[in-house]
Amino acid sequence: MTRNVRLLVLTIVAVSAVGVVTMKRQRAPSPAAAGVAVPPASSRGRADTRALPRLVDVGADQCIPCKMMIPVLEELRTEYAGRLRVEFVAAWKNPAAAEAYNVYAIPTQIFHAPDGRELARHQGFISKADILATWQKLGVALRPAPAER
Repeated sequence: MTRNVRLLVLTIVAVSAVGVVTMKRQRAPSPAAAGVAVPPASSRGRADTRALPRLVDVGADQCIPCKMMIPVLEELRTEYAGRLRVEFVAAWKNPAAAEAYNVYAIPTQIFHAPDGRELARHQGFISKADILATWQKLGVALRPAPAER
């Protein structure tokens, strides 16, 4: 390859990289603007009994790691009923929702405080034990719901 062709290829790669970085830095619309449910925030310091920590899993029904997340999410939804909101957003069926959460890889799990603030996120499969450990690291003490008799 001649020197000019190499320089041209290098320039194209550099411009492409800058474009990708610029696109990722642009703010996506808020989840509420994209029609994604956002939990109610406590108002003026009063405790909102409906406000719970929330785990949002953005995935798809055909992705292998996403399929592996289904039983984990169901266990969490059942065991922590009334103490943790567990939601699934279908990225391929609702791309605006995935965009609103700034999700570029699936599955992505987003950990939200009861007031709606994002606390952490994880990309890829994550076990139930690791999800609970993440909540603990974030200072959210989750106790399983009482067993039904």
